[in-house]
Amino acid sequence: MRTNGAERVQKHRAGLRAAGLRPVQIWVPDTRRSGFAEECRRQSLLLQGDAQEADTLDWLAAAAHTEGWA
Repeated sequence: MRTNGAERVQKHRAGLRAAGLRPVQIWVPDTRRSGFAEECRRQSLLLQGDAQEADTLDWLAAAAHTEGWA
C-alpha cells in the first residue's frame, strides 16, 4: 500500500514525464570526504602560472554576471 507521500511523488514525476522531462542521475565529488580539500588545493597548484588557465579565468570573469553581489 502506498503512502500519501509516495503517491504525491509518483504524481509529480508523472507530470514531469508528461512535460517531456526524464530523470537523470549524476555523480558528483563528495565534498565531505576526507582529503577532498587537499586534493582541490593540489590540483589548483598544478595550474598556477598556466597560460591557458589564466585565459580561462579571464574569460569567466568577463562572462560572469556579478552585478548586485556583495
